[in-house]
Amino acid sequence: MSPSTQIAIGAHVEQTDPVAEAQARGTTLVQFFLGDPQGYKGPEIRYAGGAAALRKAAEEAGVDLYVHAPYIVNVATTNNRIRIPSRKLLQQHMDAAAEIGAKGLIVHGGHVNKTDDPAKGFDNWRKAVEATDIKIPLLIENTAGGDNAMARHLDRIAGVWDAIAAAANADRVGFCLDTCHAWAGGIELPTAVEKVRAITGRLDLVHANDSRDAFDSGADRHANFGNGQLDEHDFAGVVREAGAPVICETPGGADEHRADFAWLREHGV
Repeated sequence: MSPSTQIAIGAHVEQTDPVAEAQARGTTLVQFFLGDPQGYKGPEIRYAGGAAALRKAAEEAGVDLYVHAPYIVNVATTNNRIRIPSRKLLQQHMDAAAEIGAKGLIVHGGHVNKTDDPAKGFDNWRKAVEATDIKIPLLIENTAGGDNAMARHLDRIAGVWDAIAAAANADRVGFCLDTCHAWAGGIELPTAVEKVRAITGRLDLVHANDSRDAFDSGADRHANFGNGQLDEHDFAGVVREAGAPVICETPGGADEHRADFAWLREHGV
């Protein structure tokens, strides 16, 4: 693969100045939160000059921006006190991400309550997609833990996809494959890309993360590359086969991230 066609590799960074964070890592691709990832307060643009200035700075620097929605968003749940605020928060972050010119908004699949029929969660995802003004691609991410999760196991991902296919704007919904989550969630890495693509028809983004914990452990604990339990060949193979832009959500700052980028390049990405 020639340098001009190499897969873009970036990292999750602090949100105050994402463009400077990208430049410190020698990349043209970063992901960040807009505000508190654990709060319902709504998005916050911390970049000096606001959303328009961030959009302009990113465009001038040739940096692609991705926004990760707050972890607490759960549009699948039957609990109205969580689902309704989650839908509102999802729309707010969609609007803010579009305003800064982001390439996509990543959101976790969420979960239903222990006694709920998963089909209720699938249908709630359909309703959420229909109710959201999807201005930029909405990328659903697989998650590591929970027997009631909507996007841990392949059959549940298929259930979500089948349900949202009925929504008019389903073509604006894509998929983000997290390697640590797949491993910890019980998805075999060598066939992960093939099986996800068979379900979704697409793979828009990769979250490249090693895992501190064992296969199917349900534990979401990321590690720098080569410091976790992922087989090097399988891990690099997933990233290569996906062929999508890559975000490293690994510990540390610019130095650690540059080392992770180099590890991927050394392993043929």
